[in-house]
Formats: sequence, C-alpha cells, structure tokens
Amino acid sequence: MTVAIGLGLMDFPFAGAGDYWRWVDLCEQGGIDSIWQTDRLVSRTPILECMTTMAALAGRTRRLRFGMNVVSLALRDPVLLAKQCATIDVLSEGRLLPAFGIGGGWNGDEMENHGARYETRFKMKREYVLAMKALWTQDEASYHGEFVNFDPVWSWPKPTQRPHPPIILGGESDHTLRRVIDYCDGWFPRPRGGYDVVQGVERLRRMATEKGRNPATLTTIVFGAPNDAKVLEGYEKAGIQSALLAIPDDSRDEILRYLDKIAPLAKVGVAA
Repeated sequence: MTVAIGLGLMDFPFAGAGDYWRWVDLCEQGGIDSIWQTDRLVSRTPILECMTTMAALAGRTRRLRFGMNVVSLALRDPVLLAKQCATIDVLSEGRLLPAFGIGGGWNGDEMENHGARYETRFKMKREYVLAMKALWTQDEASYHGEFVNFDPVWSWPKPTQRPHPPIILGGESDHTLRRVIDYCDGWFPRPRGGYDVVQGVERLRRMATEKGRNPATLTTIVFGAPNDAKVLEGYEKAGIQSALLAIPDDSRDEILRYLDKIAPLAKVGVAA
C-alpha cells in the first residue's frame, strides 16, 4: 500500500513561495509518494488555485505525484478542465496523481455565484465526468446532456496515463458508493466521526459485484488517514491501495516537525 502525504491547506500558514517550495523539495527528496492540493476558487484564506499549482509542481519535481482534493466540478468548465488535466499529465510524464479526486461540492452560495444549482450538482457532476472521459479517450469526442452539450471536437494531447487519470469520488454514503460504481474509477472515503473505512470497502465490493462491475477495477484511497502504523497495516490487509495522511493547519515549524514524524510511515512495510 502507498502512504501519501496530503497537502490540504499546507499553503495557508506560509507567507510566500519560498516556504512552499522548501516544503515541496523536502517531500521530493524524502520518501513521500505524493502531495495533494485543496481546490477552493473562493476562500477567506490564501489557498492556491489547484490546476495552476499542479502545473507548477510538474515543472518543479521529477519524482513526486500530485493530485487535487477535491475538485468542485460544478465551478469549472469540463472541456477546459479535461484539457488542463491532459496537459499536466503529459508534461509530468504521467504523474497527475494516481487519482483525480472529485466532489459534488457543499457550498451552495459559492455554486450559485458561479451559475450552478446546488440541487442538481450530482447530475451535473456525472455529465462532466463522462464528457471529460470522452475527450480523453476518443479521437473525435462528443457529448449531449442537460448540462454538457457539444458536437464532435478534437482535444489533443491525450493524457499519458491510459485510458486517463483515474477519477475517484469522495464521500461515505451509499449514494456515493453507487456513483463510484456507475462512472468513477475509485473511492475517496474519510475515516471521521467513527466511520469504518474497512467495512465501507467491503460494502463497496459487494455493491459493485451486484451491479456487475469487477471490484478489482476500483481503487480506494483513504483521505485523512490516521498517523498510526497499525491502522495502516489494517488498511493494507483489507486491500486498500493508498492512505492519504492529513497535514495539520499549524505554524510552519510545527508542520515541518509533523512531516518529519510521519515521513517514516512512507518507508516501512505499509508503503510501496
């Protein structure tokens, strides 16, 4: 199992690019598998725009993988987002993190400000994902839906990863599991509030089998996994592919000390 370090709000306590890049360089030189960037287009805190950050990381690093956690699709254009992801995947030689996390979004006011409706966000999300997959995999792609509608177009280059960067969905409800099985490539659960991720994975596999989908085609990445080797070993035994450890929203020095503490988890038996 891969143990990844989650970027989350890592840019919040930093005053500028210098501290940010020193942290990225530390991850690149250590045993960290990947870093993730939070997606917030409108925020009171100085959170970096995730697609721009992914492009910068592609040029700055040579080994690290990177991903978005999680993209609010209702606030973005699917054709442009598909092009951005393909471009970053090509320039990074396939390092646009083993998964491209997506979410329905929770901030209704933010959505309405961007022309999206909170009530229809999940239907919109499904169409966006299917349209993006078409753009990534078809020579001449087209899609006709309620929220996305375009005639045959060319969109090149295609992503380096084949058939495309895996798309994973965050959430813990049965509705989420059904959506994962329907049109995604993996699941992004959070072990919070006593939620049992291992039992959730078992349920996902049963539901996938009932729907005629091979459970082996679905990747699970635990978001905000505990800094506990025994828990991570339990995840590995359950067949969970990756654990994303959260970084606390703290001062620069405290974050660096925390990073030193959890880095060994990426080098022991629970890590790839």
